[in-house]
Amino acid sequence: MSFLRKSIKLINSAGAARYNAKMLGCVSVQRYYSAKGQQPTTFPGARDAAFVNTLKLTMPEDYAPIPIYRVMDRDGYILNESEDPQLSRETVEKMFRDMLLLSTMDKILYESQRQGRISFYMTNFGEEASHIGSAAALNMQDIIYGQYREAGVLVWRGFRIDQFIDQCYGNVDDLGRGKQMPVHYGSKELNFVTISSPLSTQIPQAVGAAYALKRRPDNDSCVVCYFGEGAASEGDAHAAFNFAATLECPVILFCRNNGFAISTPSNEQYRGDGIAGRGPMGYGIATIRCDGTDVFAVYNAMKKAREYVLRENKPIVFEALAYRVGHHSTSDDSTAYRSADEIEVWNTFEHPISKLKSYMIHKGWFNEHEETEFVNGVRKQVLKQIAISEKKLKPNWREMFEGVYEQMPEHLLEQQREMERHIEAHKQHYPLKSFKQ
Repeated sequence: MSFLRKSIKLINSAGAARYNAKMLGCVSVQRYYSAKGQQPTTFPGARDAAFVNTLKLTMPEDYAPIPIYRVMDRDGYILNESEDPQLSRETVEKMFRDMLLLSTMDKILYESQRQGRISFYMTNFGEEASHIGSAAALNMQDIIYGQYREAGVLVWRGFRIDQFIDQCYGNVDDLGRGKQMPVHYGSKELNFVTISSPLSTQIPQAVGAAYALKRRPDNDSCVVCYFGEGAASEGDAHAAFNFAATLECPVILFCRNNGFAISTPSNEQYRGDGIAGRGPMGYGIATIRCDGTDVFAVYNAMKKAREYVLRENKPIVFEALAYRVGHHSTSDDSTAYRSADEIEVWNTFEHPISKLKSYMIHKGWFNEHEETEFVNGVRKQVLKQIAISEKKLKPNWREMFEGVYEQMPEHLLEQQREMERHIEAHKQHYPLKSFKQ
C-alpha cells in the first residue's frame, strides 16, 4: 500500500508532470504544459496548433486557393520582366521546334490509329509546354517516371522519331521489344523509366528511387514523377505522397492537371484545391502551382523545384494547370463531356505553342517560312518512318517469356515449351512470317 500511495503522490505532483513532459521529448516544458502545469499545449499528432474555447468548423473556403504562377500572358508578353528566364534564342527556338515536332507527330500517329495501322494512341495537344518547360530545367542524369503523356520530355532529351514510331508499331527495333501498348515509351539511355498502363503505380516507385538516390554520398540527381490529376485519386498516389514526406525524398511530384482525367471533369473528381492543395496541409510537402500552358513559367518553377529538392533532400508537389485539347486517347470521345466551343477557346487563345510563337514574334526571332519548312520536314520524316516501321518484323514471339527474371524459372520454361508445341501443331493459324525467327 505504501508503494501505491507513493505512486499516486508522484503522479499528482507538478514535478512529475515536468518529468513526464521531458520523457515525451518536448523541447520546452512551458510549451507542453500551461502555467498551471496541467493543460497540454502541443499534441504530438499536430503541428503547434493553438487551443480555442469556441467550437467552429474549419471549412474549405477558409483557405485561399494556391495562386497560379505565370510569366507570359496569352499574347506572349512578359508580365514581370524580373521573371523572364532570359533564355538564349537557341534555347527558345529548340523549345518551339520540339513542341511543333510533338504536335505534328501526334496528328499523324493519331490518324495512323484511326486507319487501323496501330492499336492505340494518345496525343499531347495543349500540354506541350509542361513537357518541354520542365525537361529544359532538368539535368540528363535526373530520373524520369512518366505516365503516358510526357512524350515531349523524351523529345527534349533526344528520343528520335524512329524510336517513337517503332515503339508504337511494336516491331523488332522497339526498345520495349513489343511488350507494351503504343505510347508506353522507355529509354535507359535517357533515364526515362518505361511507362506502364495502370494509373499511379509509378508514383511510389519514383519515391523509392528518390530515397535510393538520397542514400548516395554526394548525390546530385533527383527524380521527377509525372502523373495526371486522375491518377492522383488512386490509393498509390496517397501512399507515395506520405512516403515522400516522411522519408524526405528528393522527388518532384509533377501533376499535369489537364482538367478531365480519362473522361471525368475535375469538379466531379475532387472537391479540394486541385492537387497542389494536398501538399502543404495534407502531407506537409512544399508546393508549386504554375500555368502549364506557359513554357517559361514551367521552366522557372521546375528549376526552383529541382534546386529545393536537392538542397533540402525533401519532396515537392508541382502542379501544372493546363487543358487537354485532344481526346484522352483514341478510345475516348471528349465531346461527350465538354463542348466543342470550350475546346476551341483553349485551342486558340491559351495554347502553349501560340503563346511561345507570339513571344518569339515580339523578340524578332520568328520566321513564318522556317516554321512551315520545319513542320513539312517533320511530316515527311514521320510518314516515311511509318512506312518503314510497319514493314519491320515483330520480335521473336518467344521473347514474351523473357525479361522478368535474370534466369528463367522452370514454370516459365514449361509454359514456353507448351507454347512451342502448340504453335508447331497449329502453325497454319499464326502469322509466323511476321515475326523474327
